[in-house]
Amino acid sequence: MNINELRDVDYQKISRFVYEMCGINLHDGKKELVKARLSKRLRSGNFSSFSDYFKFVTTQEGTDELVHMIDSLSTNLTSFFREEKHFRKLRDIVPDMIEKSAQRNGKAKFRIWCAGCSTGEEPYSLAMTVKESLNGHPVDVKITATDISTRVLRTAVTGIYSGDRIRNIPREMLRRYFQIGQGKWRGYYRAKQELRDIIDFKRFNLMEPPSFEELFDVIFCRNVMIYFDKQTQATLVQRFGDCLKDNGWLFIGHSESLTGLPHKFKYIEPSVYRK
Repeated sequence: MNINELRDVDYQKISRFVYEMCGINLHDGKKELVKARLSKRLRSGNFSSFSDYFKFVTTQEGTDELVHMIDSLSTNLTSFFREEKHFRKLRDIVPDMIEKSAQRNGKAKFRIWCAGCSTGEEPYSLAMTVKESLNGHPVDVKITATDISTRVLRTAVTGIYSGDRIRNIPREMLRRYFQIGQGKWRGYYRAKQELRDIIDFKRFNLMEPPSFEELFDVIFCRNVMIYFDKQTQATLVQRFGDCLKDNGWLFIGHSESLTGLPHKFKYIEPSVYRK
């Protein structure tokens, strides 16, 4: 058998398994993409066929390779301040939410869940936006940033980005929140400790029931649901509602909508909802 041949029967097994495990809907049009991305894993592991590879990743012994497979099939397009309108909206709503938190708890707390955080540009953008909104006031801020891919999380944790990746960060914010690399790191920028301290990066499968210790004030889950079918989207939106405080905010991608899904959110504006 040609190692590069992905038979329909094997593709169906892989796509069904990926859907059941993490909700990603690999329709027939994704076959060539799956073939290209997994061929590298077959070669690195010396597997003789896609069939043998699939058998391996579904065993206990293949648990680590299963993580690599999901990493390979995850799409991780992102950038700093992508869909900038959301960050302007966040900056507008933070002061009022902080004030109400202080009234309830005696000390202001603010919690964000960034679901599908990829290589970290989004949670760092959130961190900068919140800090700019606080005007130096002491607030207990924590951003929980999750992704199913361990590969992208390794980049996110370092907070190090090349010059072309930081071009959307306003110059003043770049100066305030990033260190400029020197020597062998020339041309790179690293998020300062004050940003890294408030972001907690975790591997998390959105298909698993959340077990977070606290409810969130804001959830960002943008351009993630487009990879799921309606049933999976409905389950996910229900979980987001369960994880948000009353009057909490949900931000989704501009190409996404809750139309046609059962949910407990009030529509505010395109891609912005409130519990």
